[in-house]
Amino acid sequence: MKNKRFILSVILVAAIFILGLLGGCSAVKEKEPVDYVNPYMGNISHLLVPTYPTVHLPNGMMRIHPLRKDYTGNKVKGLPVFLTGHRANHAFSMSPSQGESSLSQPVINYDYDNEKITPYSYRAYLDNVSTDIYYVPSYQSAMYKFEYEGEGTPCLIISSEKGEVAVQNNSVSAWQPISDSIGKVYLYLETDCAPVDNTVKEFGDYRSLIMQFKTSDREIKVRYGISLISVEQAKRNLRREIVNYDIDSLAVSGRDAWNEVLGKIEVKGSPEEDKAVFYTSLYRVYERPVNISEDGKYFSGFDGQVHEDNGIPFYTDDWIWDTYRATHPLRVIIDSKKEIDIVNSLVRMAEQNDDAMPTFPDFTGDTHRMNGNHGVAVVLDCYEKGLRNFDLGKAYEVCKNAITEKTLAPWSDKKVGNLDKFFEENGYFPALDNGEEETVPEVHGFERRQPVAVTLGTVYDEWCLGNLARHMGNDKDAAYFLDRSYNYRKVFHPNTKFFHPKNSNGDFIEPFDYRYSGGLGARGAYCENNGWIYRWDVPHNINDLIMMMGGRESFIGELEKMYDTPLGKAKYKFYTELPDHTGNVGMFSMGNEPAFHIPYLYNYAGEPWRTQKRIRSLLTQWFRDDLMGMPGDEDGGGMSAFVVFSQLGFYPVTPGLPIYVIGSPVFKEAVLHVDNNKVFRIICRNYASENKYIQSVRLNGKEWNKSWFHHDDLAQGGEFEFIMGKRPNKQWASAVDAIPPSFEIKN
Repeated sequence: MKNKRFILSVILVAAIFILGLLGGCSAVKEKEPVDYVNPYMGNISHLLVPTYPTVHLPNGMMRIHPLRKDYTGNKVKGLPVFLTGHRANHAFSMSPSQGESSLSQPVINYDYDNEKITPYSYRAYLDNVSTDIYYVPSYQSAMYKFEYEGEGTPCLIISSEKGEVAVQNNSVSAWQPISDSIGKVYLYLETDCAPVDNTVKEFGDYRSLIMQFKTSDREIKVRYGISLISVEQAKRNLRREIVNYDIDSLAVSGRDAWNEVLGKIEVKGSPEEDKAVFYTSLYRVYERPVNISEDGKYFSGFDGQVHEDNGIPFYTDDWIWDTYRATHPLRVIIDSKKEIDIVNSLVRMAEQNDDAMPTFPDFTGDTHRMNGNHGVAVVLDCYEKGLRNFDLGKAYEVCKNAITEKTLAPWSDKKVGNLDKFFEENGYFPALDNGEEETVPEVHGFERRQPVAVTLGTVYDEWCLGNLARHMGNDKDAAYFLDRSYNYRKVFHPNTKFFHPKNSNGDFIEPFDYRYSGGLGARGAYCENNGWIYRWDVPHNINDLIMMMGGRESFIGELEKMYDTPLGKAKYKFYTELPDHTGNVGMFSMGNEPAFHIPYLYNYAGEPWRTQKRIRSLLTQWFRDDLMGMPGDEDGGGMSAFVVFSQLGFYPVTPGLPIYVIGSPVFKEAVLHVDNNKVFRIICRNYASENKYIQSVRLNGKEWNKSWFHHDDLAQGGEFEFIMGKRPNKQWASAVDAIPPSFEIKN
């Protein structure tokens, strides 16, 4: 009996122990979306510009990142206060210090250690001044906490370059120009400790305030607001957002803000690295554009004036050439109210400057970079997908003006010239002959004509413009621009089946090599990529392109040939001429925007299994949760949106057509929270990471044998159920009536 009682006691103790372990396990907090974000992903570039580990709130005006070239930077140049542009332009500098030894310079170059960055916070230890720093932003304000070790006198240097700085007790006011031409950033700052001495010094272009505190003040907190309007507005921004010096509570608020937007898409299953890549990419989509409305007002760099926003926030810093392809279409799905506000902002920008839709809106206005006028694609995509809360007539007018009243020459804001008149009359942008000198004044000396890229980009813009005219009932304009949107045929070489530059006499430029010709960045013919990438750049009429290339079989063969064609020379020689053409698989370039849609084109030729294979391999090859995990210039959301779409399993090949082309979903389940509390689920049966091939699909319980679906299917909520397998089902969605529509959707 005693033995039985002993055995029962042992069993009871063991059960209690096991239950305790289980209880402890259940108490472990489950990872939230923001916990998967790795701001360092891609922070060492393959060749050109790295990603930046930016600390900010979603689409918030307040942004910072460490002031260094990339992750390998040995030092940081002071501490950032406010970024005025996506790529490292910043205003003001904050430099904590101890003692007198480092007070002879405006900005201290710090040795740093133990750095940790999240989307909503920055921490580091500054070796050479023995100081721990902790930073947390709000939308137009932020806080720093400095913990000074040792016994030196705590100091803080606040510097303005080519601006002014003033102090009264523990309150600091400052301004600094955004650029040499337009705009200022204003700063209002307070410290929780009263300084014992304030000194303003001149250091060349820098005007610096040196604040010295009591030796006993070993922890100093700084809170500040920024504004594009005035110091007084910066103070109001601070007071509205930060009421005390509780930096930990501010971090909790920032974390909640990020979980709210990242949680718009929930993903389950798949390796943890896939989730890290996904949520890091989604975080980057929310870096730009930024909301610069301040208490119902905003400063516009487009006319240098302060305007009332009339209840519609004003967004800027949006490089549309990079973002129209996937970033804007993604926001249509998960943040449509914000996307409408952005469209309204673009129209306002146009009204404030030449009445023409901007191309690269920035804090200082339209910077006119790249080629094309793809704001029209943003407008059409919204309208076709049911977002109508903007003035379509005005949007059409400013889009038309941008395309017909401004030069099409890249990187130029001049009015139309002889090249544009030639394009209007002949349907293509003319190239220079080999060795011919440029004489046209509107052509940028470095960027050159980019004639094929300009032609292809503009005929797509004209297709968008024609469809907007159609929606307005303007049949004359609709017919004119839709007819012109076929002019890609004018530069299609019938023998080589490539888009090929033509001179003003209508002759194809010879000799010509589709891998190497065009000079630096292929700008004498294309833009940043070579002829192999621009061969597929007719997003509005892929089915016509297939016919021009000899039909489905030939089209598939040429796609495969692209992936098989080698660089043909040493990497250093190839990338010396084409430094943007990175992320190569043969001649395909995963590292640049014009290539994003190409892997999905197999669907149009009836072999979607090849898209499934290619997308999965590209995601594996080029997008990883590490310092080199991006294959090219990420451009503040441009490439990241491609990753988000592709991991979900579909992509908007043609912004302006309300459809999505199916790829290969990566996750066991994805839940998209769309407008009006609707939910769209993507479920993979027979899920395993290696099961990349679609065997069959059900949409809302019904068999779906098409390699595309309509935006309404997603926006109304529902369920996509994929049966996956390790080997391709080559029959699925292979029929002629299964391929995605081009040019228009037939009713």
